[in-house]
Order: sequence, then structure tokens, then C-alpha cells
Amino acid sequence: MVGLLVAAPVAHAASDPVATIALGDKRPTVLEAKKTKAKAKKKAAKKKKAANKKKTTAKKSQAPVSCQDVDVLPVGGNLDAVADAILCLHNQIRAKQGLPLLKQNGKLATAAARHSSAMVNQGYFDHTSPDGTSFVERILDAGYVKRNDGWTLGENLAWGTGDLSTPNGLMDAWMKSSGHKANILKKAYREVGIGIRLGVPSDEGVGATVTVDFGAKA
Repeated sequence: MVGLLVAAPVAHAASDPVATIALGDKRPTVLEAKKTKAKAKKKAAKKKKAANKKKTTAKKSQAPVSCQDVDVLPVGGNLDAVADAILCLHNQIRAKQGLPLLKQNGKLATAAARHSSAMVNQGYFDHTSPDGTSFVERILDAGYVKRNDGWTLGENLAWGTGDLSTPNGLMDAWMKSSGHKANILKKAYREVGIGIRLGVPSDEGVGATVTVDFGAKA
């Protein structure tokens, strides 16, 4: 759980973010049920292990050669392209470290988009909403996973104006922050949702606010 304030137009500001990873709570009854299923699937899992390893290795090597729209300013008609550029930059960085590439997930994107909009509409900048709802609750409410399933979740936030709101500007700021960088390079993550809202928490008429929600299902 990481937050970064990208203050525009002349400086970046951060409050010593610390990366916090949320892990799914597997309750005893669920664990017992899963143990039983695990035994039945154990043989099949062994057979698939070699194939999955080969597949994962292939995915790691499929690094984007170049990313488009990395220096464009977010405006009303290009937010999908900006989100694609942010994802591409994440995968470029992960590929260089031999990490699995992230895939877009619609439910994570829904959670991220809702949070970016809420921060701009309500004038706050935090992983936890004014009513106390955490980023984990938001992602669970979006239906990404069930509460009692196993999961790993993370979140990076940013807002900025001018060049600081471009995909390159955002990624540069995140990678200069140890907490955000840890989320970007976390090996466990497999999926991501990117939500962009025009406007910033202090002024709806300028810049853009971005939420990136990371996830993996057990």
C-alpha cells in the first residue's frame, strides 16, 4: 500500500512511503476444504509444473520493445491510451528484471477507476477513503477475489499536472520511491488495473489522478 503525491508543476513531494502488501485471510474452514482439494489435484499439478514453468519463462522474455504515448498529457479522449502506456512501462521494467509481465484485469481496473474518481470528487489523497474503506475492501467489493480466498494485493497512487502527469513522468516518480518501486517489481503480482481521472484532489480542472491496483490470486 503506497501513496505518492506528485506535486505540480515544479516539484515532487512524498511522505516516505512504505510498501505494504495485503495477504488474503484463509480461514480455518476454508483451509481444510482446500487441503482436501489440494490432495486430489496434486498429481495433476506436478504434470503441469514443467509446462507452466516453460510458459512463464516465455512470457518473461516477451518484453515490449517500445511503448507508445509515454509522453502524452492525459485529456478526455486518450485516457485508455495513457493507461496502456503506463502498463507497457511497468512491463518493460519488470521484463528487465526477469519478472512475469502484468496482464490487465477489468475488476482491478474498476476498483482503481472508482478510487481515482473518489479522490478527485471528495478532495483527498490516500489509500483509505474518508469513511474508512481500505484499498483491500475496494478491490474485494469490485469482485476481484472473494474475501476468504488467497490473494496478494497492492496499490500505487499519484497525481500530477503538466509533464508530471504523463506516463513517463508518473513512472519516473514511482521508480524513485522505494515503496512504489517495490510494488512495481513485486514478483508475486500477475494482474493490474489502472484508473485515471482528470483533475487532482485539490483542483478538478487541472492534471490527472492515477490509481494502480496490483493483484494475484492464490
